[in-house]
Amino acid sequence: MSSNIDRGGQSAAGKTTELDVAIIGAGCAGLCAIYHFPRMGLSARLYEAGSGVGGTWYWNRYPGARVDIESMEYSLAFSDEVQQEWEWTERYASQAELLKYFNFVADRLDLRKDMQFNTRINSAIFDEEANHWVLSTSNGERIIARHCVMTTGFLSAPNKPAFKGMESFKGKIYHTGEWPHEGVDLTGKRVGIVGTGSSSVQMTPIIGEQAAHLYVFQRTPAFAVPLRNHPMPPEYQQKVKANYGEWRYKERYQSFGGWIALNYEQVPLVMQSALEVSEEERRAHFEERWQNGGLAFYNTYPDIYSNREANDTLADFLREKIRARVKDRATAELLMPTIPVLTKRLIADNGYYEAFNRDNVSLVDVRKTPIEEFTPKGLRVGDEEYELDAIILATGFDALTGALTRMDIRGRGGVTLKDHWDGGARTHLGLMSASFPNMYIIAAAGSPAPLFQPMLLCEEQIDWVGNAIRFLDKYGFAALEPRPEAEDNWGKLCTEAVGATLFPLTESWYVGANVPGKSSTGLSYFGGIGNYRRYCAEAAASGYADFVLAGRASRNGERRAETRIAEAV
Repeated sequence: MSSNIDRGGQSAAGKTTELDVAIIGAGCAGLCAIYHFPRMGLSARLYEAGSGVGGTWYWNRYPGARVDIESMEYSLAFSDEVQQEWEWTERYASQAELLKYFNFVADRLDLRKDMQFNTRINSAIFDEEANHWVLSTSNGERIIARHCVMTTGFLSAPNKPAFKGMESFKGKIYHTGEWPHEGVDLTGKRVGIVGTGSSSVQMTPIIGEQAAHLYVFQRTPAFAVPLRNHPMPPEYQQKVKANYGEWRYKERYQSFGGWIALNYEQVPLVMQSALEVSEEERRAHFEERWQNGGLAFYNTYPDIYSNREANDTLADFLREKIRARVKDRATAELLMPTIPVLTKRLIADNGYYEAFNRDNVSLVDVRKTPIEEFTPKGLRVGDEEYELDAIILATGFDALTGALTRMDIRGRGGVTLKDHWDGGARTHLGLMSASFPNMYIIAAAGSPAPLFQPMLLCEEQIDWVGNAIRFLDKYGFAALEPRPEAEDNWGKLCTEAVGATLFPLTESWYVGANVPGKSSTGLSYFGGIGNYRRYCAEAAASGYADFVLAGRASRNGERRAETRIAEAV
């Protein structure tokens, strides 16, 4: 297909654009997609609601926003030019540096010519007769695409609790996922932060230094460990660049979650049980990771994820560390998590617990006595009203599904994706859904996204999509979609995998518990990246046996389809 839009700027209203591939979202997955598909000879264009690239790092600009995976690992691997030329300045990159990095990628690889910004997709509707998608945009453009690749991110749809009386508050309300790009001056203000997830933990020390008084409203305390950020050691950066091939291989195939660094060295996966080693050895293992900082605790004894007794050994170690960082005993106990450790995202902090040692920072427990309402002056918790000038909702995201279910996406028979996923995220391989042909979901529901390095996962999934499109084109098919029974089976696998762990014991976005009424079914695959990769490879090697293949001439030409599949296999 060919495009008739003006590549020099935004498309004018009323124009129709024809493409092989429409890509939605300019985060890491979107950049990967718009790099690969044109190189396959496909006409492709990326659409982004914001004014620039970066995805979550474009939208999340709250004070202290920073990645918790080492910069050398939290980077795209598909271009060695980018890997070698980009220089990280910090061990853990800030939001500002990550935004610069994504812009460098877009410019260095000349990707902007196939991107369109300030363009929100209002609807995506599958045309069953023509076997293509019809998308409408916020600026009046109509897009016709054979394939639709949803690189909308799994932490991109802000979760905004509907507190009673919000409209009455006379001050300012902010959400961390929609932070004003011009910044917010909170100097001398009375500020309330609702929530104690990653964004709250990152911003609390900074706002505590600015505000006249900061109140942190906590429902469920989370485990946080020191980030220990500092300038990037030049010799470490050079060492990794000299061996990036080996480094990436180990990230993909010999790691938990796609990160391998410990004290600037590659470390193997831990295979022992936490209960098989002596207390002295176990404590040394934990202490090494504590001193390293960041998310090193994820590469730990594997039974910590599935055995409560083993889990308690790490949880008790971290609780001991929390007590040592908070001076007031009552406050320390309120900050003490009771959930199994690692079953909620481990948070890397820069002085979070120490912030509560300040006289102008107060912790408010809202588990026993919830926030009753917003008032014109602030927040009411039980009988007490907290007078505030600004309230920050650090309430996270409608993770893994929200970015897609909030869009008007309609497949065969007019079924909406929102309705299709009403009882849980129905996908096959976390890549496609029945009744939505040629729509590919990247790093979202049904995938290992919560527990695997997103940069690497999106590259592998984009490769799978590219191979699927090649298959369709080679054998004369127009459309591909999973069979409903394949969705059923994948949902069961997801349920079995998470059921073998401690994750269901904790209310977190991993299992959808942060959004009232949200089903946990099919949200994530917790069976490990190795098994996930095998399932994806087997699906392709079988000639997509778990999928319905539609021919260009006739969607009902079953005999021709069977012949083509036999030839392909």
